[in-house]
Amino acid sequence: MDTISVTGMPLSSLPDLRNATSMPLNETACEHWREIHHLVFHMANICFAVGLVIPTTYHLHMIVLRALLTIGCALFIIWATLFRCALDIMIWNIAFLVVNLLHLLYLLYKRRPIKIDKELSSLYKRMFEPLHVPPELFQRLTGQFCNIQTLKTGQAYASEDKTSVDDRLSILLKGKMKVSYRGHFLHNIYPCAFIDSPEYRSTQMNRGEKFQVSITADDNCKFLCWSRERLAYFLESESFLFEIFKHLIGKDITNKLYSLNDPTLNDKTSQKIDRQPSLCSQLSVMQMRNSMASSSDGEEGLQHFLRGTSSVCSLRQPSPHLRTSPKMKPIEESVEDDVFEFPSAVPSKSHQ
Repeated sequence: MDTISVTGMPLSSLPDLRNATSMPLNETACEHWREIHHLVFHMANICFAVGLVIPTTYHLHMIVLRALLTIGCALFIIWATLFRCALDIMIWNIAFLVVNLLHLLYLLYKRRPIKIDKELSSLYKRMFEPLHVPPELFQRLTGQFCNIQTLKTGQAYASEDKTSVDDRLSILLKGKMKVSYRGHFLHNIYPCAFIDSPEYRSTQMNRGEKFQVSITADDNCKFLCWSRERLAYFLESESFLFEIFKHLIGKDITNKLYSLNDPTLNDKTSQKIDRQPSLCSQLSVMQMRNSMASSSDGEEGLQHFLRGTSSVCSLRQPSPHLRTSPKMKPIEESVEDDVFEFPSAVPSKSHQ
């Protein structure tokens, strides 16, 4: 019966199938383009495009990218709110705006200028900045487990055979100190130099030692002092800074050896000869002190060391075998490997 009723319907009453299928085809084929969006929409996309083509080699790459993404999201919010009235577009771009804005603020915070203490600025510029130590890392190094101390003229930083070398490591910031052995002058210590760098190296081999020299303030002095134990713990977690300290201390010990060869050298002169090769720089500080202690008479032992040092530097020969007193145990030299490299063996005739 259904078939009969369908076949019996007039052709004029059938739906226009041609028109029914033509409407969705017109929509998907984009035969009629909509009008161009507002200028705000295009400005937002331009911001996205510029941010994406910034080269990563540019040092402010991430900051500029996040800034442009933030501006683009803000323009999209304006466009969706005022010109399209599209709630979903507005909500999504608000979320993107918050994420990019927070990231931008974090990047700006990381690049904020680090304010170094005025008393430490010259130390940073002279010793650490040339070695590319970041200001924030230097601030961490000097902002914890250390303090700035002062000494008046004539006050002692360390006394020989009395002061322990295990407690601290210091850098002179202001003034001048003199180093002496049994009342005899050895050399001066100037600003931006370690006060007890030889003792710092010696404690890496043997603990519980005493200063073998006396260090006294020749002027009103100010120095930066670290706790030795806490500094060592900090450097273990900062491998880059550990290598920096290793280099600076080795260079400082070398400068002190040059000053021992010529005690009249001032700070500027010692800087000029930093890179000049000399056998004096190959003489170990521990050998020097063992030599000075080789005689029970202080003056005789000092003269013996100074004569040996001058002859070594003038003849450019390795230092002679050094004797040690029975009261003083010689310090092993095997650990001091990277600061001083001993020259190749010289024939025995040159020693004679």
